[in-house]
Amino acid sequence: MAVRIRLTRVGATKRPSYRVVAIDKRRARDGRALEILGFYDPLTDPATVKLEAERIQAWISKGAQPSETVVKLMRQAEKGPVASAAAPKMAEKPKPARARKPKPAVPEAADSEPTVADTAEAADDAEPAKAEA
Repeated sequence: MAVRIRLTRVGATKRPSYRVVAIDKRRARDGRALEILGFYDPLTDPATVKLEAERIQAWISKGAQPSETVVKLMRQAEKGPVASAAAPKMAEKPKPARARKPKPAVPEAADSEPTVADTAEAADDAEPAKAEA
C-alpha cells in the first residue's frame, strides 16, 4: 500500500482549514485517513501550523511520501515557535472578509433617451457651425 502524507480539507464554505493525514494515495482527498498527524489553518495571521513531528517521521520511516505542501508546512512548523512567541496575541484572529467596492452612481440623465426637444436644440446648434465654416 502506497501511503502519502497530505492535506485533507475540513471547515466551512469559504473558510478552509486542513488536517495533515497519512492516507492511501489512491483515496479521495477527503477520504478515510489512516492517521491524523496535525492541522493547518491558513486564515489566521500568521497561519497556524501544528504537526506531530514524531508521528510524521515514523510514517516516513515506513515509506510514506509527504506531499510538497506538507514538506513546506514541516519547514514552517520548525521555524514557527520562535516567530509565534514574538507575535502578539491579536494576530491569531482570522482575516476580515474583503470589502466590496460600491458600484459607481450613474446620473439619471444618462439613462433617459433624448427627447424631441433635445434633438431640435442639437440641430439648431449644428447649423450655425456649418454657416461659419
